[in-house]
Amino acid sequence: MRNPFKRDETRQRELEEELATHITMSAADHRDRGESSQQASQSARREFGNAAVVEAVTRDQWSGRWFDEFLQDLRYAIRTLRKSPGFTAIAILTLALGIGANTSLFSVVNAVLLNPLPYPNPEQLVMLHESKPNFKNGSISYPNFRDWQKDNHSFSAIGVTRNYAYTLTGNGEAEQLRGRLISADFFSVLGINPVIGRTFLPGEDEPGRAPIAIIGAGLWKRKFGASSDVLGKSVTLDGKDYTIVGVTPAAFDLFLRSTQITEVYVPIGQWNNPNLQNRGAGLGIHGIARLKPGVTFEQAAADMDRVSQNLAAAYPDTDNGISASLVPLRTDLLGDVQPILYVLLGAVGFVLLIACANVANLLLARSTGRSREFAIRAAMGASKARLVRQLLTESVLLAFAGGTIGLLLAQWATRAGLSIVPEELPRAAEIHTDTHVLLFTLAVSLLAGILFGLIPAMKTSHPRLQETLKESGRGSSGTRNRAQSIFVALEMAMALVLLVGAGLMIRSLAALWNVDPGFRSENVITFGLTPPASIMKAPPDAIRAYLRELDNRFAASPNVKAVAQSWGAVPLSGEDDQLFWIDGDPAPVNDADMKWTLNYLVGPDYLNVMRIPLLRGRFFTKQDDNHAPNVAVVDEVFARKYFGGQDAIGKRLHMSKIDVQPGSTVEIVGIVGHVNQWGLDTDATQSLRAELYLPTMQMTDSYIANVPGGGGTFMLVRTETAPEPLLDSLRSTARQMNPEHVLYSAETMDHVVSTTLASRRFSMILLGVFALLALLLSSIGIYGVVSYLVGQRTHEIGLRMALGARRADVLRLILANGMKMAFAGVVIGVAAAIALTRLMSSLLYGVSATDPLTFVGVAAVLTLVAAAACCIPARRAMRVDPMVALRHE
Repeated sequence: MRNPFKRDETRQRELEEELATHITMSAADHRDRGESSQQASQSARREFGNAAVVEAVTRDQWSGRWFDEFLQDLRYAIRTLRKSPGFTAIAILTLALGIGANTSLFSVVNAVLLNPLPYPNPEQLVMLHESKPNFKNGSISYPNFRDWQKDNHSFSAIGVTRNYAYTLTGNGEAEQLRGRLISADFFSVLGINPVIGRTFLPGEDEPGRAPIAIIGAGLWKRKFGASSDVLGKSVTLDGKDYTIVGVTPAAFDLFLRSTQITEVYVPIGQWNNPNLQNRGAGLGIHGIARLKPGVTFEQAAADMDRVSQNLAAAYPDTDNGISASLVPLRTDLLGDVQPILYVLLGAVGFVLLIACANVANLLLARSTGRSREFAIRAAMGASKARLVRQLLTESVLLAFAGGTIGLLLAQWATRAGLSIVPEELPRAAEIHTDTHVLLFTLAVSLLAGILFGLIPAMKTSHPRLQETLKESGRGSSGTRNRAQSIFVALEMAMALVLLVGAGLMIRSLAALWNVDPGFRSENVITFGLTPPASIMKAPPDAIRAYLRELDNRFAASPNVKAVAQSWGAVPLSGEDDQLFWIDGDPAPVNDADMKWTLNYLVGPDYLNVMRIPLLRGRFFTKQDDNHAPNVAVVDEVFARKYFGGQDAIGKRLHMSKIDVQPGSTVEIVGIVGHVNQWGLDTDATQSLRAELYLPTMQMTDSYIANVPGGGGTFMLVRTETAPEPLLDSLRSTARQMNPEHVLYSAETMDHVVSTTLASRRFSMILLGVFALLALLLSSIGIYGVVSYLVGQRTHEIGLRMALGARRADVLRLILANGMKMAFAGVVIGVAAAIALTRLMSSLLYGVSATDPLTFVGVAAVLTLVAAAACCIPARRAMRVDPMVALRHE
C-alpha cells in the first residue's frame, strides 16, 4: 500500500532546499550592501529562517513558485554578470557578432526567398517561353501566343510582354523611359489593379486602334504631380501621342527588380514592327499565365505539349521542333540566386556556432572560479535542476543582450550590404527588418543561449563537494579542460571550412578576371541614343544619312579614337540570333532544319572600337552600304563549326530572319576572333556560340525604318583616356546635333564585364567577411583557453621550473597543448570542407571544390594564426617566478 505521507515528505525536502537557496541569495544581497559575511548570513536567516516563511511557501501554487524562482534567478543572474563586466562585455560582443551576421543575411533570405510573391495566389503563376534549338527558354512568336491563348485548357489567362524603350517629349526635357509592350491580359493575369483608371480592354490590343498607354506611379508623380485628372491626357512617346488610361501601383515590376521599374505600358498589338505577325520571329516576347484552380503544373505542361504539337502540324515551316516551356514564376525570378543564398546562410550559421563555442568556453572557464559557490549551494540543499536553471538563466540573458546589439549591427550591415547586392537580385527593395526577422533574432538568441549554456551548466551541476571545498577552487577539472579543448577544435574546424570556401571563391574570381573575353574593354563606353521625332518618321535613306552623321559627329569629339553602332547582339549584355543555310546545300524544309548563329549588326569601325582581332580577310568599310554587294564576317567558331577544314572566305550564306538588300545571299569576306557572348564563365558550355557580323547599312529599308524606334541605336565609343569624364562631352555633341537627342544607359565596358561577375563577387565578399570573422573568433577562442590553462597550471609550472625545467621547456609545453587543439581542428575541418565545398561547385570556375592548393594554404594560415594565439600565454608562462607560484598556492 502506498504511503500517504510520502508526497508530503518529498514536498518538505523541496521546500527545505528552496529555503537554503533563498538564504544563500539573500546573504549575497546583504553582502552587496556592505555587510560582513557573518552579518549577511544572520540577516538572511532572520528573513527566511522562521516557520512562517516556510508555511507561506507551502501555500504557494506551483505556477507562482516557478515565477518567483524565475525572478530570483533573473535578479541573481543580472547581479552576477554585473560583477564581471569584462567577461560580460566580451561574451555579449561575441554573440552580437554571430547573431548580427545571421540576422543580416536572414533579412535577405526572408525578403528574396521566404516572403510570398506580391501577387494573388502566386503559386498559380507560370512563365511561358518557346523551347527551340539552342534556347530552352526562348522568346515566343506573337502568332503562336495568340494560338496558345485560344487553344489551351489549363490557364485562366495568358499574357505576354516585351521590354521596350520610349523617348518622352513634349513634357519638359526629353528623356528615355523604360517601357513594356504587353497584351491586354497582362495585368489581369498578375491580379494587379491600377491605382487609378483601368487596364487595357481586349479589343484595344489590335493594330489600328487608338494609341493608349498606362503609366507608372513614378512617371505620374514626376510629370503630372500625381494629379487625379491625368486620365485622358496625352503623353508623347517616340513622337506619337498616347492617351493615358491608367496608373500602375508604385514600385510595381513583373520581375521585382527595383533597378528596372517600368514607367509606361503600351498594347503590343499596336507595335508597328513588320515581323510581329511573323510566326517564325520571337522578337524578345515572353509570356506569363495563371493556372486554373485545380490544374497542376504537370497537367498544364502536358496540355501545352498538345497545343505545340498541333501547331507544328499546322505550320511545319516555322513550328516544327518548337514547344512551350513552362517555368514557375518563383523559379524564373530567383534563377541562380537560391543556391547562393542557401550556401551563404549555411556559412553564417557556422559563424554563430563558433561564437557559441567561444562563449561556452568562457562560461566553462568562469565556472571553475565559481565552483566553491556551487558546492556551498549544493551542500545547503540546492538541487541540480536549480543550479542548471540558474546557469541557463545567465546564458540566455547574455544571448538576449547579444541578440539586441546584434539586431542593431544587422540593420547597419544590411544597409551597407545593399551596396554590393547584384542588380539581378530580385526583391532587393524589400530587404528590411520585419516581424519575421525579429522573430528569427529572438529564436536564434534563445537557441544560442541554451546551446552555449547547457554544457557548462550540466558540468557545473555535478560538483564534487568534498574536493572542491578542500581545494577552494584551485584545481581544474580534466573533464572541463577536455570540453574546452573540444570546443576550440570545433571552432578551428568550422573556421577552416569557411576559409576554404572563401579561398575557392577568390581563386574562382581571379581565374575569371584572367579569361580573355575576346575584346579589350578598357577605355570603351557604351550608351543608347534615341533620335528626334522627325527621324522616326523619315524615309529609310534619310535615316541612313542621319546614322552616318551620328558616327561622324561622335568620331570628331575630343579624345575619341573610334565609334561604331550596334543593333544586334552586344558582348555580355544582349543577344540576337540568325537562321541561315550555306549556299550550295539543299534548301531547308523548315526553320528547324536551318543552321543557327549569333547575329551582330555593326558599323564599319566596330573592330577598332572593341579591339577584336581580324584573323583573315577584311572587315566592313563605309563602302559596304545598300548599294554594294552583300557581305558578312564570321568568327573562328563559326568557320570551324560550319566549314571545318575549308576556307570560309568567299562562301555565301542565305539569311532567314533578317533581310539584307535585294540579293539572295551574303558573301563571307573575313574571319575574326571569338567573343565570349554568354559570359566569361559559361560561354564555352553554350550550344550557340558561332558569331556572324553584318554591316548596318546593308539592312533592308523596312528594317532601317524601325531602327529609330524602341530606344534608337546603341553606340560604342573608344576613347584615348578614361571614358567617364567624357560622357558630358558626348552628351553635348548629341544635343548640338539635335536638342531632342536623349543619351541613356551609359556604362563602360569594364563595368559590363564586372556586372557579369556580380553574383560571384557578392558571394566572395560575404564568404570572406564570414571567414575572417570566424578566424578572429576562433583565434580568440584558442587564446582564451590556453590563457586559462596557463593560469590553472601556474603551481605546476612553478614546480617544474623549481625542479630545473628551462623556460624553453615551458614554452614547448604550452605551445604543444595549444597546437594539439589546433591540429585536431585542422584535421576535422579539412574532412568537413572536402564534403561541404562540393555544395558550392556550381559557384566555382577554373578551380576544383577540393583544390589542394587552397586547402593547404588555408590550413597553413589557420595553423600560424593558432600558433600566434598560443604564443602570448606561452610567453607569459615562461616568465612565471617559481617562488611566487609556489607561495600563491
